This record gives sequence, C-alpha cells and structure tokens, in this order.
Amino acid sequence: MKNRMKKLLVLATAATMMTAAFTGCGSSSDGADNNADNSADEGTSNENLSGSLSLAGSTSMEKLCEALKESFMEKNPGVTVTVEYTGSGSGIESVSAGSVDIGDSSRALTDDEKANGVEENIVAIDGIAVITDKDNSVTELTSDDLKKIYTGEISNWKDLGGKDEAIVAIGREAASGTRGAFEELLDVKDQCKYAQELDSTGAVLAKVGSTPGAIGYVSLDVLDDTVTAMKIDGVEATEENIVAGKYLLSRPFVMATKGKIGEQNDIVKAWFDYVNSDEGQAVIKKVGLILPQ
Repeated sequence: MKNRMKKLLVLATAATMMTAAFTGCGSSSDGADNNADNSADEGTSNENLSGSLSLAGSTSMEKLCEALKESFMEKNPGVTVTVEYTGSGSGIESVSAGSVDIGDSSRALTDDEKANGVEENIVAIDGIAVITDKDNSVTELTSDDLKKIYTGEISNWKDLGGKDEAIVAIGREAASGTRGAFEELLDVKDQCKYAQELDSTGAVLAKVGSTPGAIGYVSLDVLDDTVTAMKIDGVEATEENIVAGKYLLSRPFVMATKGKIGEQNDIVKAWFDYVNSDEGQAVIKKVGLILPQ
C-alpha cells in the first residue's frame, strides 16, 4: 500500500512538473509570437520618420500630388509634405537649384535638364484631352486640323463643318508642361497663336466651358461634363486607347530628383517607396492616371 502511494505521488509530481513545463513553453511561444507581431508592426510603421518633403512644378499634377500627399502623411505622421504648383519648367529649375526635393513635370525632361544632373522618374502616364464648349457641333478633328487651328490657318468652325463661329484657341503659359507636350506631340512648337494663355489646367477647363467657340487642351484626369472631349484622328481620349498606343496626345508625369533616388535622403526615398507600393499605385489609378509600363 505504501509503495503504491509512493508511486502515485511520484506520478502526480511528474504530471505537475510536465504541466508547468508545457505552460511555460506556451507562455514563451505566445511571447515570441507577440514579439514577432510587434516586430512586424515596427517594420511597417514609419512613426519614427520625421521632417519635411517639398515638391514644386506642374499644375496638371495637382490632383495626383494632393492624393499622394494626403495618404503618405497618414502613413508617416511625422512628415510634412508641401507642394507648390508653379509649372513644369519652374519645378525642374527648383529641383536643379536644390530649393525643393522633387520637381513635378508633366512632360519628359530635356537633354539639357538631364545633363544638369536631374533624374527623370516617371510615376504615371497622362493623356491630353482636346476640349470644346458643349454647344460646339464639331466633335472630331484630325491631327492636321488641330495643327491648323493652333497655328492660325483655320480660324472659323464652319471650315470644319461647324457653324459660322470664330475659333477661340486657348492654351497654357510658356512654362507649362502640358503646353510643351501638346506642341511637341503635334510638332507645332513655338508656332501656336493663342487667343489666351492661362496659368493652370483648371483655368483652361473653366474658360473653354464658358466661352462659345473655344478650344483648349487639358490633362485627361480633370475632364468633366462642362466640356466636350474631341476625338483626334477618330480616336477617343481614353486610358485604353492610350495604353494601346492609339491616341496621339499622351505624356509622362515625372517626379524629378537631383541625382538618382538612391542618392536622396530617407524621406525622399520613403516617398518613392510609397509611390511604387501597391497602395501608392492604387492612388495613381484612382485619380484617373495610367501606371507606367
């Protein structure tokens, strides 16, 4: 009996020790899992990133920059992002001079700009829509017609099958990336005769929409129902047609840096990491732009 009691006591003690051991292992495992989770959280958190990021340039990129700015600062609460909309040429000059971190340009960089150490980082592709006021009966032009309108060879809509009404050719100011891309794509650089030159995409949209006989050009992503987007050479200005290479008027959206991205400070690197992430790419698509191929 005594021997049996001793055996039972030994077994109970062993069971208790094993339970404690498993419990200890379970606590250790939970702790490891928690630490792993915390490490993962810390790995994706950018709360320790602090400072400022400055961008300047293209007015056509305003919708894109504001959307990226808002979402980037939500993920990086210690970073303040400022964007000035001064025109593509001015933005490239600013980044070249070192007065901003990133220069926004709605056109490709020139060879001279690249030779000056400015890096062309294409973040999106945009189409340039040719627009008229809603009452215009002409809804389609050939690229040759468009050239002749902007060089002054055609000055009345009746010559294009429309009503007897003077054509009011609206364009952007000389520093505009949209203007630069438009004139280069049509091969009419420095040949255009504008009735008015306006300093923002929004101003062109509003002016054309409210002016009988007006024609203008704007970034595809700002189109609304206040104007009519014209077909060019029978092709509509759509993302599908731009991706397929069917639509003539498309251009890159560039976030230029002085030197390569890898040479920039941590905040600039974090910005481009975000732009190129799945979340950043979703923002680009949401504002109506096309991802670079």
